[in-house]
Amino acid sequence: MTIEEQETRPGRPPAERHPWHRFVALGDSYTEGIGDPEPRSPGGLRGWADRAAEELSNGQSDFAYANLAVRGMVLQEILDRQVEPALALKPDLTAMSGGGNDVVFHRGDPDKLAEKMDLAVGQLTENGGTVLLFAGPDWGSTPMFGQIRGRLAVYNEHLHTIGLRHHAVMVDLWCLPALHDARMWDRDRLHLSPLGHHVVAVATLDALGVPHALKTLQPRPVPSHGWKQARADDLVWARQYLFPWVLDRLRPHPVESLAAKRPQAGPVFGLGLPGPFPPGHPAGMGMANLPEDGMPTAGGFGLQTTSGLEGGDGPEDAEEAGEVA
Repeated sequence: MTIEEQETRPGRPPAERHPWHRFVALGDSYTEGIGDPEPRSPGGLRGWADRAAEELSNGQSDFAYANLAVRGMVLQEILDRQVEPALALKPDLTAMSGGGNDVVFHRGDPDKLAEKMDLAVGQLTENGGTVLLFAGPDWGSTPMFGQIRGRLAVYNEHLHTIGLRHHAVMVDLWCLPALHDARMWDRDRLHLSPLGHHVVAVATLDALGVPHALKTLQPRPVPSHGWKQARADDLVWARQYLFPWVLDRLRPHPVESLAAKRPQAGPVFGLGLPGPFPPGHPAGMGMANLPEDGMPTAGGFGLQTTSGLEGGDGPEDAEEAGEVA
């Protein structure tokens, strides 16, 4: 179902800001929220999907949100373990992201990945809901990733075609200029920082045409370095982040050790959040510091962490970047 069809469907209350009431996000670490820590959120992570759900829930008293994404999953694992549970939740808005780990770490064939994605998006649209698709960011300037840039671009073009075929809403991260700023990325350069997740949430809401209160961020420009310093930084990054991450992706993980942080559809905030979770479930561990009433404090969902603004130099960066509500 297209946005226009949902906006004009009979019986929609005129006061609603948008037509969606049940949002389910599928994917890997990008959608789970890695790089955007928040101890008051399930699983200890926030991420762009949570940030978008927060805005979508405003003015929608019956709005429910589930996040089935699990870090490290390749596309086939997402399809095998997340699509059916997502359909069982009967969403009218679904975010579908996957394939990045295949292309980046497993030399996946973008044509074959696109065939799988096409079938999955077809399944998700059969119930008449809206599907969000995400064209991946341009990692061409990241050391050692230049060689995969062509495969990522081909996969992105397939995603655009799939989106047109199934009337999906496309969020094109490749064409998002803000993501060219190093402050938008975690120190590992593989995951979005809180700033980056915020920017993607804004892009998602804008693609849906939903009014929101999120403000555009203007972080400080990256200080210029000589080529020797830049190359030294690249080598440190590769040793501390890239090589360990690649090895971890190639190492098999027990299926029982992987769990979604929000496996049930429920309110974004407060009482009625997903749970209770079985002992050791990562979603339950992230809720340990919530107040007894289950409601986060006003500052609990902000951008600040104990170490200051992610990727910045301290409080002065927070003032320059702007407050994230």
